[in-house]
Amino acid sequence: MKISKTILSIACFLLMLPLTILAQEDESFIMNTTAFTIKFGHDSDFTEGVKKWNKCYKDNKGTESWNVWHRLQGKGNVYVLTSTMENWAEMDKSDEAGKACRSIAEDLIIPHIENSEFNTNRFMPNYSRKTNLEGMSIVWVYSFKVNNSLVFNEVVKDVTTTIAQKEGDNRGFWYAVMAGEGANYFVSTPYKSFADLDTDTDNVWQVYESAHGAAKTKAIREKFNAALEDAWSYTYTLETELSMSQN
Repeated sequence: MKISKTILSIACFLLMLPLTILAQEDESFIMNTTAFTIKFGHDSDFTEGVKKWNKCYKDNKGTESWNVWHRLQGKGNVYVLTSTMENWAEMDKSDEAGKACRSIAEDLIIPHIENSEFNTNRFMPNYSRKTNLEGMSIVWVYSFKVNNSLVFNEVVKDVTTTIAQKEGDNRGFWYAVMAGEGANYFVSTPYKSFADLDTDTDNVWQVYESAHGAAKTKAIREKFNAALEDAWSYTYTLETELSMSQN
């Protein structure tokens, strides 16, 4: 593991910030995401280390919150830690409870991590769902790498406005990647259970067509595809035992 990755991993566990993956009214916020790929055969060691970290953090009267998600598809065994902050100034804050648990991160968590990737993202309230989904335990995340952000945003604004008008709210929570690798934008759609994924629901283009007709839908889909360089999706389950809630 590269030194920079090791330092980053330690920092992520020492500077965990308040988390919500859901929208809070119409305000934007910054969401940090750290994806940890776990070494083969080290899953139980990693999760036990995180549980011990959580206990240490509580015992030291830590006040911050975070969520940990487990990715179902793709290469490797990946956990994603998500945390939020209102502004960049929160990065200046010191978490004494986290510092007190440094040795647990170094001895019981870091050795089981193969690599990590840290991204900083800005929530996009104008395109996003306005209400939280109580009991959410699964998110389906679609990621987009674009070659024309202006056109991409025009299409997303048009489509999400239509969805909100037709259904009363948008389906997911949109983010723009400010710093990091991979996608430029992603949208996270919440579900209560896997059974909800079996619900027969019109996709966004079908809803758009019902409002604007086939010709306009065809044109905007072509516009969207022209602005898109790549796209991919994964589902994630919420790991409540690894997460930290102050509620």
